[in-house]
Amino acid sequence: MVAILIILFVVLVIIIRNVRIVPQEHAYVIERLGKFQTIWYAGIHVKIPFIDNIVNKISLKEQVFDFPPQPVITKDNVSVKVDSVVFAKIFDPQKYTYGVENPIAGLQNLSATTLRSIIGGMELDTTLSSREAINSQMEAILDEATDPWGIKVTRVELKNIDPPSEIEEVMTKQMRAERERRQTVLEAQAHQESVVSRAEGDKKAKVLAAEAEKEAKIALAQGEAESIRLVYEAQAEGLEKLREAHIDESVLKLKGLEALRDVADGKATKIYMPTEITGLVSTLGVAAEALGVGDASKPDPGAQHKVQQVDDPCVRETSSDVTKKAATQGSAVAEDLESRRKDVL
Repeated sequence: MVAILIILFVVLVIIIRNVRIVPQEHAYVIERLGKFQTIWYAGIHVKIPFIDNIVNKISLKEQVFDFPPQPVITKDNVSVKVDSVVFAKIFDPQKYTYGVENPIAGLQNLSATTLRSIIGGMELDTTLSSREAINSQMEAILDEATDPWGIKVTRVELKNIDPPSEIEEVMTKQMRAERERRQTVLEAQAHQESVVSRAEGDKKAKVLAAEAEKEAKIALAQGEAESIRLVYEAQAEGLEKLREAHIDESVLKLKGLEALRDVADGKATKIYMPTEITGLVSTLGVAAEALGVGDASKPDPGAQHKVQQVDDPCVRETSSDVTKKAATQGSAVAEDLESRRKDVL
């Protein structure tokens, strides 16, 4: 009975020791009697004691391989150090186990040779500005080359491209010169825009000033035209009222004499009178002589009283003294006539 219990205990220990639990995203490669048997993926598995053997435990996660910088010579004979990172995952544990002796070392060497091959056909400036193209080419080449090893290259990135110190110094000077050139161009463009803006501002100011002057002249002309219109309307209205008042000829003659007096009151040496006014002056002179007003029969020896006939039959020329005397005498006669007219009325 004790022997049976011991046997059962030993069998139980053997079974427990041969039970394996594979974690998620992992795979175990199993050999039976030295020959590939199967692959265990995530879950619980039991191997046959002393017959099955776990030869490789593989992670199926995407892995990052950061390889050391590799010296590379460009097409223009510049030696640079390129640091690259390869992202890959194992898609076939059997190929990964039996395809190559050391897959990671093989991937590293393959990455270095591919990098030298690609960058060796480029100049330094092209290399520095074509990282995306280099990454794509390396990814395609490495993925195709590592398929027999059960490795899938998902991405390749160039971390650093370090040129020699003297090349860095030359590049720094070149970059400084390029920035100075850009600064000069920007300053020139700014100056040009400033001059153009100032010229456009002056142009707009002159246009506005011209428009303002034009509007001012138009307003002045309109005001002057309106004032002239109002004056003529007032004169027309005055004439219309005079016409409606039915003024007789004696009143008109009286107004004419008053206007003549105002004209003679100035400093002009010559005045022009209508022919009827000239006749009236002669009549007034005779009337004044008859009434004994002034001395009409004796002319002043110091002044020449002369009335000249001008080319216009309606105009006469006389001196200021005669005009003033005639106007004064005419005013007296006109007052007498006005008083008589009132008596008659």
